[in-house]
Amino acid sequence: MARSVCNVATASDAGKRLDVFCFEAGAYGSRSAAAKACAEGRVLVGGRPASKKQLVNAGDAIVCELDEEGALAPLAGEPIPLDVRYEDDDLAVISKQAGLICHPANEHRDGTLVNALIYRYGADGLCDVQGESDRLGIVHRLDADTSGLMLVARTNEAGHALMEAISLRQVDRRYVTLVHGIIAPDTGLIDAPIMRNPADRTSMCVGDGPSSRDAITTFQVLERFEGNGVHDGYTLVECKLYTGRTHQIRVHMQYIKHPVVGDPLYRAHGPKDAKSQLGLGRQFLHSYQLGFDHPATGERMEFADELPEDLACALETLSSQSAMQSDESRLFRQA
Repeated sequence: MARSVCNVATASDAGKRLDVFCFEAGAYGSRSAAAKACAEGRVLVGGRPASKKQLVNAGDAIVCELDEEGALAPLAGEPIPLDVRYEDDDLAVISKQAGLICHPANEHRDGTLVNALIYRYGADGLCDVQGESDRLGIVHRLDADTSGLMLVARTNEAGHALMEAISLRQVDRRYVTLVHGIIAPDTGLIDAPIMRNPADRTSMCVGDGPSSRDAITTFQVLERFEGNGVHDGYTLVECKLYTGRTHQIRVHMQYIKHPVVGDPLYRAHGPKDAKSQLGLGRQFLHSYQLGFDHPATGERMEFADELPEDLACALETLSSQSAMQSDESRLFRQA
């Protein structure tokens, strides 16, 4: 049976959000866990379930129902290899390997990028602008099976500045992806809001429901590969993000009927899975270019990342079917 703990708010707690108070009181291992407990009605204020956004008053008796194991211990650093492309006292730029989850989730408490960052920089050497101990250093994310360049903030000042720059679309984030089918136009813009899929809470979809948020992606065709009877062809595409929604490129490419090759969630409606044909063990999506103004110095920072070996080999497998190749595509093929 779950046990509960009661904390009485002091004058210094007045005005805090309820989920923040519960997390800081040690009832839950992260702010997201505290928010979830509020949503499930497991946090009572004055004997009644309360919203995570409710503001705490001095003298409030706040009862938190805990899991049997109680609050989670602070995250530990782990010696997970990091490919660091740049670092200083304010920030770091890394190339994340495929398969590495950015931060802990329900079933993944360790083995994440955050664990690796804590090992390298220490918990005190990372920003905590998201207000959660399991998101130290994180200002934006890549999906677990998406590889490539990521920003990490080491101070709260840098974290706030970088998150604002991302929000204002001042950070240049470009990805390369291989998608199913032949995209006819050389360039395009996808302006379609994204929301949680009401039929499957693990996925997102294009929609205009109450929770939908604007999402804008532009694309440029880099190379086209003709079909051969087994498949209907492929297109190598550069995508530029103007917003940062969950699974944005994957959702938008599926929306225009050209899903990302190897995507296990937003997959093609075909009889065969291209992953096995191309020797892929994951989705073909790589964050290859990152540009931003340094939050402390104002210096323009530009980074580029070549394709990992598995993605480069998949392109090589298709080389004989190439029908059009841009200069940018040649650079990827040479990597």
